[in-house]
Amino acid sequence: MVGATPLARAASAGKKLKLGFDNFSVRAFGWKAPQLLDYAASLKVDTVLFSDLDVYENHSDAYLKDLKKKAADLGLEIQAGTGSICPTSTSYPQIQKKWGDPEAHLKLTIRVAKLLGSKAARCYLGTGRDRTSEGGIEARIKDTVKVCKSARSFALDAGVKIAIENHAGDMQAWELQTLVEEAGKEYVGVTVDSGNAAWTLEDPLVNLEILGPYAASSGIRDTMVWETAEGASAKWAAMGEGVVDWKVYMKRYAELCPDTPVQLEIISEFGKALPYYQNDFWKPFPKVRANEFAKFVALAKRGKPVPPYQAPPGKDKNVALQEFQKSELERSIKYCKEVLGLGLKA
Repeated sequence: MVGATPLARAASAGKKLKLGFDNFSVRAFGWKAPQLLDYAASLKVDTVLFSDLDVYENHSDAYLKDLKKKAADLGLEIQAGTGSICPTSTSYPQIQKKWGDPEAHLKLTIRVAKLLGSKAARCYLGTGRDRTSEGGIEARIKDTVKVCKSARSFALDAGVKIAIENHAGDMQAWELQTLVEEAGKEYVGVTVDSGNAAWTLEDPLVNLEILGPYAASSGIRDTMVWETAEGASAKWAAMGEGVVDWKVYMKRYAELCPDTPVQLEIISEFGKALPYYQNDFWKPFPKVRANEFAKFVALAKRGKPVPPYQAPPGKDKNVALQEFQKSELERSIKYCKEVLGLGLKA
């Protein structure tokens, strides 16, 4: 609600937030879109984010329109997405082999979104490795802006907003804000990712304050952050099992982006060391804002160490991962419904 009055925001805060999940949360099952819709319906959620183009059996108009109808019959909304759209990202060569040049890749994603009835096309720049590429993250932002601008008319005509995620340590919130403003916020927004915030030394609430007004999509999960001798470590967690104060977060979320669904991307297998007491650590972060970093340090002081994910001994690793992912997601949905009051369905 960019530009809304405090009174209007307060009124919007009384509306319940839609609840859903990103298919990446249960990727170990290898389910295609129809199976994921059935699973989402069984969980009584409102939305599902298909965050990759491989989830579809094909990209024909007829197939995608059938998916849209199936979702509507189940009382679900679909959001569509894909991966990197930055031609100079270290992650793009593998994507190019599959989807071609970034301009065509982005337009395909927008087309898929339109046919599915999605108002957002989630995508991202790259990963934390791009911060140390030639020209740094600023050069990668410029390249991504160019790609977005190449699809401006296409996105506006489709009624789909390009929703760029803060992804895997690539951009801090203020950097993504810069990208959106440079590209044009009338057709570019963001996918707010609370978990990825920690990988760029941000308190998720600080990340939300900056990106919330631009949010068209989301990828939400908890994070445990704790101090170490070298700085800190972060490990993603099921909702309510990390250091984020979710009641405060969701109250602010409802004020900043009440029409954006809360889509859980629970990927508790992953963690990251953040050795910020080591001088070399700071080379990819030449412009970190001290007041925001201080809030991240305060967050780390509240956390406690948690062990890394390991499959139980003697159990098939893929089966173990499937069970783990399903349990983490379903526990998180339960927490969001019962503790946070999210979702439109009982």
